[in-house]
Amino acid sequence: MHLVVYQPQLKAWQKYRTMVADTAISVTDKGQKPVLGVISWRADTLANVSAQTVYVNDIVVLDARFPSLNAAQETEMKQRAHQLYPTITFTIGLPRMIASLEKVNEPVRTVATNTQAPVILVSTAPAIVLLVDGKPVLAPIQGTTLEYVVNTNWDLFFDKSDYYLLSGKTWLKAKDLHGPWTTTVKLPPEIGKLPAHQNWDDVLKAVPPVSSGQVTPQVLFTEKPAELIAFKGKPIYSKIPGTGLRYATNTENKVFLHQPNGQIYVLISGRWFRAASLAGPWTYAGDSLPADFTMIPRSSPAHDVLVSVPGTQEASDAVLLSQVPTTAVVNRAAAEVQVKVSYAGPPQFNKIEATPLSYAVNTPDKVIRVGDLYYLCFQGVWFISRSPTGPWKTADSVPQVIYTIPPSSPMYNVTYVVVSNPTPTTVQTSYSSGYLGVFVIGAAVGATVVYGTGYYYPPYVYWGPHPIYYPYPYSYGVAAVYSPYTGAYGVGRAVYGPYGSAGSAAWYNPTTGTYGHAVTTQNAYGGHTYAQTYNPWTGTSAATSQGHNQYSQWGSSVVTNGDNWAQAQHVTNSNGTAGSFQTSKGSAGAGYSGANGNSGFVAKDANNNNVYAGADGNVYKKDSSGNWSKYDNGSWTPVDPSTDANQTRQQKQNSTSPNQPQSSTLGSQAGNTASAGGKGSDQTNSRSAGRASQNQSGRSPTQTSPGSSTSPGTMGQLQNDSRSRSRGDQLEQSQNRGGASGGARGGSRRQR
Repeated sequence: MHLVVYQPQLKAWQKYRTMVADTAISVTDKGQKPVLGVISWRADTLANVSAQTVYVNDIVVLDARFPSLNAAQETEMKQRAHQLYPTITFTIGLPRMIASLEKVNEPVRTVATNTQAPVILVSTAPAIVLLVDGKPVLAPIQGTTLEYVVNTNWDLFFDKSDYYLLSGKTWLKAKDLHGPWTTTVKLPPEIGKLPAHQNWDDVLKAVPPVSSGQVTPQVLFTEKPAELIAFKGKPIYSKIPGTGLRYATNTENKVFLHQPNGQIYVLISGRWFRAASLAGPWTYAGDSLPADFTMIPRSSPAHDVLVSVPGTQEASDAVLLSQVPTTAVVNRAAAEVQVKVSYAGPPQFNKIEATPLSYAVNTPDKVIRVGDLYYLCFQGVWFISRSPTGPWKTADSVPQVIYTIPPSSPMYNVTYVVVSNPTPTTVQTSYSSGYLGVFVIGAAVGATVVYGTGYYYPPYVYWGPHPIYYPYPYSYGVAAVYSPYTGAYGVGRAVYGPYGSAGSAAWYNPTTGTYGHAVTTQNAYGGHTYAQTYNPWTGTSAATSQGHNQYSQWGSSVVTNGDNWAQAQHVTNSNGTAGSFQTSKGSAGAGYSGANGNSGFVAKDANNNNVYAGADGNVYKKDSSGNWSKYDNGSWTPVDPSTDANQTRQQKQNSTSPNQPQSSTLGSQAGNTASAGGKGSDQTNSRSAGRASQNQSGRSPTQTSPGSSTSPGTMGQLQNDSRSRSRGDQLEQSQNRGGASGGARGGSRRQR
């Protein structure tokens, strides 16, 4: 027997973990013609957002319909389907799932972020923002009389009465951090004595200073995160055709002039702010954008802001993607070996407002005290201990009170990490985009994704023998740019200095005696230099071109993604998925090659993926001209989607009768039954719903002569599924084109 499984048509994705779908299948016995039918099924899913795949396993068949067979043949084929289908495992491209989600209406988790405008600085000449996170924290430098400012990402030194700032190869000097700053080629001799190989090597390359001939940048000092809008000269605006908008062309910021009302709009970290002039004052405008923003053509250079415009397709896709959790199965023993929490001094805890919880402040790790227990969220995995210093064990569950932590707390992102399915050796963990600092604001209709909560979290400073600085993520001033290919925001590395801008600065670690910047971690257990951007919400670097935090930071021995857990070696492309697999239930195959000569695969057909499962139990296909045909007794019969008013009225009457379920609603009825029942539920009701589309002879009422009509409800469902599949093709093609290079763009932007 040879089995072909066509692209599933999503009916529900419960909590983005349990999938309910209909699938058209083709079964061919040796020497026989293919038999096409429809399978309704439920399965577990493990999503890998960064890889843009969804692994499907543990399939349970809810119903099988083969309308071209007689009653006896169909009964036999259903039995075979129930035996065969659960042995299949495969992956689906996440873009295809996203395209189908719009009609599934899964709930969207939104957050009430702080919409107060940040400090917005504007410059028409070269400028830098010197952020010192709070009052300056000075630390001595070994072997010199110099001190350096710990709580900044700039190379900023203090010598007796003067500050010295290195910007590129240019040295600037000031008596006060507020300025005025002037260039200098005369440095204190002590700067030349900076210790080598302690993160001062780049500084030593600029000693002695030389005149670069470059324009001295204006230094804009701030003690809280601020946003810099840097123009190259006076603002220049270009008209966007078909709208009343103009966009600024001589800045890397997203600045728009709305001519009808003369207001200026700027997009910062996914949020819109408005002012009558660039001088401000600025107010939040995300809930009252002019309709012109929705009309920005996709061909416009300014089209990338559509992801932040409520009501656009781009915004909807981003919101849906943000809800999908990345899921992994953790090896308990291997994970526990990796976990170590270090504190600056004895552990100190502060209360989390509006909760009975408290969190550790003198460590970069997320440690939360619940009663007499301590919970640690480390790289997307929950651990538990009776001591704040460990030993740490992987947690089987997390108290619900942790999920009441408000956005005003720097611990808020851990509420997006969920643990489930514990076994003696493994535990399943999932995180969605909020863990990475990407949140959804607004109503379900018109929602958008933003970076950060909008709250400023004051840093913690430990005043020991050497001051240690623990900052928290910033929402603003980080050059946050959304990537539709990863569903994540990339943040700039050099907005607040050469060592990153994402809320981690320099510190001195007395355990190792070394200095650190955001670009390098140094702790008691070693160090790791980041190759790309840094995610302050998770404490990990972006080790891939997508600019996305991944479980692979630990390696496959500790945390593996869903595909590896199932030990699948597969290839997924526009033609489908093929490969070998061994599932947790012990089934095995190659592409789907089983015992007794059975084989099969998940595929699109040769005609542009045009085979569909109808809600009425029939199999349909759509040609390149948009015409539909139905599979009938071994051949394809053209379908006339039109129907007269009497038939429509009769179908509506039938659909309201409890004794005569209408075929056009059967797909949703089966899906609802599956949704309510769970894996252990009785499948009788959903099977009965599927049979309701047939008359007493076992034949489908829609099996008619060529050119006949079919249920308008079924045709509506097929058209919706066709549109979703077409959108899935577009999203997948876009992801394939841009995924390799479309990661954390903006990550190298210097605001100068």
